[in-house]
Amino acid sequence: MQVPVSLVHDTFTALQDHIVRTLEDLEGAAFGRDPWTRPEGGGGLARYCENGTVFERAGVLFSHVRGDALPPSASAHRPELAGRGWEAMGVSMVLHPRNPHVPTTHMNVRLFVAHAPKGGETDVFWFGGGLDLTPYYPVEADARHFHQVCHDAVAPFGDDKYPRYKAWCDDYFLLRHRGETRGVGGLFFDDLNAPDFDTCFALTRAVGDCFIPAYVPIVQARRDTPYGERERAFQAYRRGRYVEFNLVYDRGTLFGLQSGGRTESILLSMPPVAQWRYDWTPDPGSPEAALADYLRPRAWL
Repeated sequence: MQVPVSLVHDTFTALQDHIVRTLEDLEGAAFGRDPWTRPEGGGGLARYCENGTVFERAGVLFSHVRGDALPPSASAHRPELAGRGWEAMGVSMVLHPRNPHVPTTHMNVRLFVAHAPKGGETDVFWFGGGLDLTPYYPVEADARHFHQVCHDAVAPFGDDKYPRYKAWCDDYFLLRHRGETRGVGGLFFDDLNAPDFDTCFALTRAVGDCFIPAYVPIVQARRDTPYGERERAFQAYRRGRYVEFNLVYDRGTLFGLQSGGRTESILLSMPPVAQWRYDWTPDPGSPEAALADYLRPRAWL
C-alpha cells in the first residue's frame, strides 16, 4: 500500500487554518505567518501570536518534512525500518494565555511514513496525536468539560479508546522527576496503524477536530477573571514545569531537533516568561496549593 500523503496534507492544512481563524476571533487580531523550508526536504508554515491580549504566546504549526534515513528517535523502537526514506507531517500547537485563570493547552495530530524500499511491498505508517489541558488555577467543571469532549470525539471508534488514550496521556505527560502530571490530561495516542489506514485517519481527524469545542469555551469563561501580580508570578513558576517536560521528555521536541527541524518552530511551544524558585511551596490552603490535587491521574467523567 502507498500511503495517500497528499490527502493527509490537505486535511492537516485545513485544520490549521480553521484553528487559526477561531483563535484570531478570540484574540481580535490576525496571527503572523512564517513559511519555511528545510534544506534536507520539506518545510512548513508557522502561524503565531506574540504578546497578544488573550494569548501571550500562541503557535499553530504545520510541517511536512522528509528525509533519506529515519532519525534515531523514530527507529529506536523499529530497528527493522532503519535506513528507510521517510516523511512526517502534522499540526502541532501550544497556547500560553496571558490570564493565569485560562489554562495553557497543547494539541497535535501527526502522520509518519517509512517508505518501502525499492522492490519492497508496502509503506509503513503510523498516526499519533492528542490534546491536554494545563491549568494554573483549576476549575473542576473546566476539566470535566474538556474530558467529555475528548471522550465523545473517540467514542465512535470503540468504548476502549477514551479510557486507553486518557491513561496514555496521564502516563506520557508525567514529570517523573517531580512526581506530578503536567496538568489534568486529555488524550494521547501513538503508533496507530490498525485496523487500516482509513480508520486510523478518521480517528486522528476526530481528535484534531475536537480541540476547538474542548478548549474555546474555557477561554471564553475565564479570560476576564481578575488577576494580579501574585497570580502572574505563580503562572510563571508553573510554566517552568512546562519547559522541563518539553526539554526532558517530549518525543516531538526530540524528533524535531534530531531530524534537523526548524529550531524556531520547535521551540515556539515554550512560554514567553517562566520562572524557577528554589524549594518553593505554596501556603497551605491557598489557591496556589489547590493545584497539587489536580496533578495526579484521576477520573473526570
